[in-house]
Amino acid sequence: MATVDLFDRITVEPGKCGGKPCIRGMRITVRRVLELLATYPDRAAILAEYPFLEPEDFQQALRYAAATVDDERLSTDRVA
Repeated sequence: MATVDLFDRITVEPGKCGGKPCIRGMRITVRRVLELLATYPDRAAILAEYPFLEPEDFQQALRYAAATVDDERLSTDRVA
């Protein structure tokens, strides 16, 4: 399982979720977390619906999205 250097909660595994970035090795993608943040106006509602998520997961998902929009190359060679 690889993590991106500045994003210790973002993991990438070729056999999980099609190799898409996930939160802490779970089967919930960064994209899904971003969709939840866009859909639910209240983060507490997300946490109630998805109790395995933590507030820092939201922060890292948002920072990861911002970094990828800037076309930064993110290293995925660090193994957790």
